[in-house]
Amino acid sequence: MGDSSQDNQANLLGSLRWVHESVAHWDADKARIVGGAAAGSLPEGIADHAEGDLLPDDWWRVEHEGRCVGYGRMDVTWGDAEILLVVEPDAQHRGVGSFILEQLEHEARARGLNYLYNQVQPGHPAHEEITGWLRNRAFSRTEDGKLARAVVASARTA
Repeated sequence: MGDSSQDNQANLLGSLRWVHESVAHWDADKARIVGGAAAGSLPEGIADHAEGDLLPDDWWRVEHEGRCVGYGRMDVTWGDAEILLVVEPDAQHRGVGSFILEQLEHEARARGLNYLYNQVQPGHPAHEEITGWLRNRAFSRTEDGKLARAVVASARTA
């Protein structure tokens, strides 16, 4: 059973597509995934948009077989990037969040940014699970209660 689960995850990861939205708008997919996220899991007001509204920050969508299954958002301030990851329920626990995090780090590295940070909302229904997931990926708690990690230099070694 473990092998089958790993195969499903590998198949999903191998077919994910990362698409930058050069001008991000609120649309049906964001309403479904971001707007449909569990109550308390996202910053207040992030889903308070009407169809077609322009969105601040940089947004990327993750597609699997032509269907949007998640989003990554990056807000750059003072050389650091606040990130947001949202994965639709049917794609959770299948590597999509890890894919988004990896891609956001790649984007941050390309921009010469120093840190990625995220704040797991206090009302998130899976607060401990998400916090643990980020800690397992080298994030640590900062003085202001956020989770942060340095942007990792290129994996290539001389």
